[in-house]
Amino acid sequence: MGIGFVLLIWAAVGIVLSGAGALIFGLSAAYLTRGALNGRKRLILTASLFPLACLGWAGAVFIFQAVINETVLHRDAGLGDTWECPLPNGYSLLMIDTTDQGWVYNPKTQSGGGVGEQEDAVGGVKIVQVSGQYVFGGSDSRPIAQSVKNPEQVDSYFLLDTQVGKHTNFPSYDALRANAQQLGIALNLQPIADVYGKYRFTWFEVFAGLLTCLPPLVGAVLLVRWVIRVRRTCRISLRPA
Repeated sequence: MGIGFVLLIWAAVGIVLSGAGALIFGLSAAYLTRGALNGRKRLILTASLFPLACLGWAGAVFIFQAVINETVLHRDAGLGDTWECPLPNGYSLLMIDTTDQGWVYNPKTQSGGGVGEQEDAVGGVKIVQVSGQYVFGGSDSRPIAQSVKNPEQVDSYFLLDTQVGKHTNFPSYDALRANAQQLGIALNLQPIADVYGKYRFTWFEVFAGLLTCLPPLVGAVLLVRWVIRVRRTCRISLRPA
């Protein structure tokens, strides 16, 4: 499912929810300030538009973080059928359509907008471990249509040296583990999706989340304070002369 289609779905959901929110906020403001004379109409209008403004703000923040992630941090935008993140040794991890297998590759040596298997790139990777300049892993050489039927099957193992830019294949896990021990590394292969999650989410996601949530929260607090002020004018206007 492409990112454009996913965005359309989320936009439709957001419009429906914000429309319902606009109705609820507007009716609530009208009910809570009934009988008030000063500023009531402007308050009701603002309360009705507030959920729509929050939707627009969330959309703007998403576009901002997507641009930063893709152009500066070289990661996926957070939606769609592509998952990509850089690894600490200058290589990258890429998954397309499915999160149980993917690629480990050097983005500097790939060309043509895609990823192809070569000395410094391994496809069909299902389990992986990053240890300094070395990437250990296990892969499935079968076509993806067959691989998804048995997502845990691994039929070959590899050691990728990112300094040299070459990978070595091993016929078994024991052979890979023996080679890792020679390098002084304890082998601990993990599903590729777990490794993606470790390196994909950083402080920037926390910042984007705060940027999404804090301004609407501040706006909600100010809106509540406005309702309270208008209600006070209602009580004042009802006092006997």
